Amino acid sequence: MEQRDGPGTLYVVATPIGNSRDMSERGREILETVDLIAAEDTRRSVVLLNKLGIRNDLSANHKFNEHGKAKWFVAQLLAGRSVAIITDAGTPCISDPGNELIRAAVENGVRVVGVPGACAAVTALSISGFDLSNFFFFGFFPRENADRRRVLAMMRRGETRTYAFYESPKRIMGAVEFLLGEGADVRLCLCNDMTKLHEATFRGSPAEVREQLLAKGNYEKGEYAMIVEVAEAYLLREVEHVASPEALLADCMVKNDCTAKEAIRLLLADDNNTYSKNELYAAHLALKERFGG
Repeated sequence: MEQRDGPGTLYVVATPIGNSRDMSERGREILETVDLIAAEDTRRSVVLLNKLGIRNDLSANHKFNEHGKAKWFVAQLLAGRSVAIITDAGTPCISDPGNELIRAAVENGVRVVGVPGACAAVTALSISGFDLSNFFFFGFFPRENADRRRVLAMMRRGETRTYAFYESPKRIMGAVEFLLGEGADVRLCLCNDMTKLHEATFRGSPAEVREQLLAKGNYEKGEYAMIVEVAEAYLLREVEHVASPEALLADCMVKNDCTAKEAIRLLLADDNNTYSKNELYAAHLALKERFGG
């Protein structure tokens, strides 16, 4: 290993999300000249580097070895070697491996430099036509319906109207049908295979987008960025409580002739309730202390 004065530099390099011509000249130069490239999947990265005419040493940095491998990469950096971190596509650390290495580098006083470029979420947001005065990037849309409902409730209660998700081609129809089944008053912009030859965009309500996907036929290919804009009328506005959680819980028990546990479940499912699960359980304990039972 070549010894140099002081630590090397860690470059966080964005790579194309589909079209290799989107690789920046600066990014290409850094990948050519660093001592080592930390790649999410070396097999996929080799394909891109070959297209760019770049020959360099690669080492795997994926989610299964990220914690232990970060220490090894930091050792290389502290020995004076320069390292570029790349993901399979787009900007590293955005729902991709990389954060462990970045954190470890910062903690060890290594200089970290961002080399901007493509990012699927930002690209999809930019062409959505939705309100982008502010937006929320969530990552991958949840798999389970219970988790999806929690996310939908969060979206309805938030100040932000526009949300960006990633979704697998195998689950995209399930995500759209979930929003349709929940009666969600939202608009969608689904971006599939962005920057590639068969790039496609699906826009409209969940019902309209479902029909567009079915009309396409072969929609279970290529990754999706799913942009969701919540209708103003669908937002749940916080209301000031006129009753304490104890009073609300007791009232629910009486009205529904049910136990406290059942009443808590009913209140948590009520869109108009803004007390948390912990607050309602604390109210239950307070009622037990006061009245027994």
